[in-house]
Amino acid sequence: MNNNAGQVIHLKKEILVRIIKAFLSDNFEEHTRLIPYDMRPKGMEVPYRCCIYKERAIIKDRTIAGLGFAIEEDDETTSLSTYAKKALERSEISEKNLTVLQAACKGCATNRIYVTDLCQGCVARPCQSACKFGAVSIVNGRSIIDDSKCKKCQMCVKACPYNAIVKITVPCEEVCPVSAIKKDETGFASIDYEKCINCGKCTVACPFGAVHERSQIIDILKAIKSDKKVIAMIAPSIAGQFPGNIYQLKSAIIQAGFDDVYEVAQGADITANNEAKEFVERTEKGQKFMTTSCCAGYNQLIKKHLPEIKPFVSDTKTPLYYTAEIVKKENPDAVTVFVSPCVAKRAEGYENQNIDYIMNYEELGALFVAKKVQIMDCKEGKYTVEASKQGRNFGYSGGVAESVKASLQDESQAKPCVINGLNKDSIKQLKQYASSGECEGCNLIEVMCCEGGCIGGNATINNQKTAKKQIDAFTANSDDISKI
Repeated sequence: MNNNAGQVIHLKKEILVRIIKAFLSDNFEEHTRLIPYDMRPKGMEVPYRCCIYKERAIIKDRTIAGLGFAIEEDDETTSLSTYAKKALERSEISEKNLTVLQAACKGCATNRIYVTDLCQGCVARPCQSACKFGAVSIVNGRSIIDDSKCKKCQMCVKACPYNAIVKITVPCEEVCPVSAIKKDETGFASIDYEKCINCGKCTVACPFGAVHERSQIIDILKAIKSDKKVIAMIAPSIAGQFPGNIYQLKSAIIQAGFDDVYEVAQGADITANNEAKEFVERTEKGQKFMTTSCCAGYNQLIKKHLPEIKPFVSDTKTPLYYTAEIVKKENPDAVTVFVSPCVAKRAEGYENQNIDYIMNYEELGALFVAKKVQIMDCKEGKYTVEASKQGRNFGYSGGVAESVKASLQDESQAKPCVINGLNKDSIKQLKQYASSGECEGCNLIEVMCCEGGCIGGNATINNQKTAKKQIDAFTANSDDISKI
């Protein structure tokens, strides 16, 4: 969770709670229509924007996304009640998991290096000397940067003794590791879905909350309301997100309307064992390194941008893949819902016929609030299969590699290292490994899209330090993978 995004998270949660309550009411369409007016009633002091009408417009857009639709396709004349009706009638979900709220987008200044009024016109000209591209010149005793020549290397920024040169960044563009989000012809952010790896970093980075996940909460609630059995599959990182333990969480999820709950850590044990076997086979054949394959964001990166690393990536399926396979085998007619820390798993869910819907931690928290479920008041529920300590540790950075290592007969075979978060630098690093065919000092590379691992996912609701402490405390009493 990004601590700077607190108000945005609060707004999203409040809207989700209101959507769920509207669905549970006797008039879903009308109560949904009233959400912007209930949240910003006439005469209320406007907390964020210029006027109450702008606030209501943005709340409407957030509600549209909460109902599962894209703002880019909104004609502004369609009412929320109509969207609510369409959500009830919907039979398929879109593979485009993100949407940009243009009404909320600030249309930030272009990414560039800029000389501020602090420039003193130094005689030494350190900024001009530092630039290798001839982008810095002196006009009327002050530094000026030629944007057409500037490579944004920031050497002039580092050289200036007065800190007079700064890098102006567009938060969403800056964090995107694959340059999938940029301003369109209107000057507002737009997502290129051909490039997008669904990492969700832009949803957290935007201080205005303009990039939004398209929720599947209505589809899930419809399934719960039907006669079908609905089963939740909870990611290992969830142990660090809510109060209580995952046994109480199971009872809470069932109280919220689900029929059963499976730990995806169960599938993580299968992944760890299979990757360990595969690692041995590959090293015996002379391959210098293997990367893990459980991160959905990383898998999207390979598919769209980094095919050259594919020969070095484990062919083993993800923990979610194995868990969903087990659930569907044991409950062929059930509706499966993965409870996720990130948007990337929505892409994995769309590609896997055993996964029907994705619900993130924010949405589960909103469901608990709407249904007045108190986890700490719930009794502990039992899981049919108990996962190992290592499987339950998949949720944080380093946990996957350590789990694979612990699954080896000879742990000394593995020399693990971690790519802790995908960004432009780490992608370059992976390209180098693919090109050279080796990773010096390491033969097992864990790749996590989010810094910190899944506890750093865009939809997490607890800070990483606390989340890891909670997971460590919980897994301390779990069996070792060798005993599973």
